[in-house]
Amino acid sequence: MNINATLFAQTVVFFILAWVAMRFVWPPLIQAIDARTKKIADGLAAAKQSQAELEIAKTRAQQTLAHAREQGQQTIHAAEQRAQAVAEEIKRNAQLEAERLMAQAKMQVEQQFAQARAALRNEVSDLVVRGAERILQREMDRSAHAALLDQLKATL
Repeated sequence: MNINATLFAQTVVFFILAWVAMRFVWPPLIQAIDARTKKIADGLAAAKQSQAELEIAKTRAQQTLAHAREQGQQTIHAAEQRAQAVAEEIKRNAQLEAERLMAQAKMQVEQQFAQARAALRNEVSDLVVRGAERILQREMDRSAHAALLDQLKATL
């Protein structure tokens, strides 16, 4: 009976200890485990959310970069077009200026040619008048007339 009473007492003590452990020790342990599990689950969820946000941010960054590249290309294209238009305008202005200068130079040459022609006419007429004066001043025979004409030819 001793063994049976001891066994019975140990069984009763075991169940009392198990009940006390389940009632007072086990719930805080379960709470701590549940809290730790929840904390880990929240951390994993936050990591997943952060990963998703990172992917969204990467996508936005790529879109922003693509948009910036496109704007850069458009800006470069617009600048090239403006430069080409300015070059065309400069070329056109230079051509107009060259044409104006050529016309002005041609006009000056024509004026100088006309002035030279008028001066030559005046000089020829002066020479003719002087030659006529000389002829009229003296009496001429054929040989004197030929000599005077030769002299006039030499001065011209």
